[in-house]
Amino acid sequence: MIAPSRRLAAMFGAALFMAAACTSVATPAPTVAPPVAASAAPSEAPASAAPGSEAPSASPVASIVATVPAAQLVVPTRLSVCSDIPYPPLEYFDAEGFPTGSDIDIGAEIARRLGLTEAVQNTVFVTIIAALEGAKCDVIISDQNITADRIKKVDMIPYFQAGEAFVVATGNPKGINTTDDLCGKTLAAETGTVEVDYVEGTHDYVGKGLSAACTAKGKPAIVTKQFVHDSDAALALQAGQVDVYFADFPVAANYANSHPEIFQLAPVPQLAPAIVGMSVLPDADHKDLEKAIQTALVSMINDGTYLTILTKYKDEAGAITAAQAMQINKLTLP
Repeated sequence: MIAPSRRLAAMFGAALFMAAACTSVATPAPTVAPPVAASAAPSEAPASAAPGSEAPSASPVASIVATVPAAQLVVPTRLSVCSDIPYPPLEYFDAEGFPTGSDIDIGAEIARRLGLTEAVQNTVFVTIIAALEGAKCDVIISDQNITADRIKKVDMIPYFQAGEAFVVATGNPKGINTTDDLCGKTLAAETGTVEVDYVEGTHDYVGKGLSAACTAKGKPAIVTKQFVHDSDAALALQAGQVDVYFADFPVAANYANSHPEIFQLAPVPQLAPAIVGMSVLPDADHKDLEKAIQTALVSMINDGTYLTILTKYKDEAGAITAAQAMQINKLTLP
C-alpha cells in the first residue's frame, strides 16, 4: 500500500505530465450525474457538500440560443476554450485523462447552446491571455478574477465569484492563524495570479500587499515562491518546501477536504470574494462571439443548468445571478 504522501505525489506527477503541453481536447456536453472521482489530479473528488444538499434539476435538452459567425471562431464548429489544468475542482483531468471540472462543463454547455463543440486548450495561466490574443482559443474559462489590468486587454463576462484562502500542513505546525502569522514565512502561489499580487502588492493590490503590511509593523517580509503550475505550488507545501499555499477558496478547500491527512485550511478568514470572468477579445471582430457566449451563460443561469454544474463540483457557493452576468468588465458587482 502506498503511503498517502507518496500517493498524492504520484497524482501530482500524472497531472503535470498531462498539463505540460498545450493540447486540444474535444469535450462532450456535461451531464448532471454525480461527480466521478478523478485520479489524475491531486484532488480525487470535489469538496464535500453540506449534508442533504442535492443538485437542482436542469433543462435536459437546451435549444440553441445564439449563433457565432464562423469567421469569429478559431475553428468553425468548435468553441475553443483556454483553461489552465489542473486547478481542481474548476478544471482537472479525470481518470481517463479528459478535462473535467465546473469550468470545463460550463464551457461545454455554452458551446452546446451555440451549436458548437467545446475544444479545451490546456494553457499555462501566466500566458493565457497571450494565447487568446494569438488565436489559440476563442474564450478563456479558467477562474480569472476580473482585474483592472486584465480588462485593458480583454473583455470579461462575469460567471463566478471566489474568495482566497490559505492551505497549511495538517495540524498547522507553523501556527498560521492570522495574516500577521505569514510574516517571515515562505508562501507558494501560481505565477500570474491575484494571490501573488495580493502578497507582493502589485497590480490591483498596490499599497495593500500582505508582505508590505508585515514590514510596516517591523516584521519580516513574506517570502513568495511562484510556480508555473498551481499543482506544483500545492506539492511544494506537501513536500515541506514552503509553509503555506495560497489559492482561490474552492481550490484550497478541495485540497483540504480531499486529503485531510496532508492538508487543512488555515483558520485565517477567507479573503473577500472577487468576481471571476470569461475572457474574450474586445475588438469589433469578436463582438458577436462575446454576445453569444453571454447569452448562452444567462440562459444556463435562468434554467438552472448553471447551478446544477456548480453543485456537481461543490462550487455552488460561488454562483452569480443572470443580472450580474450581464455586467461585462465590472470589477465589483452588487
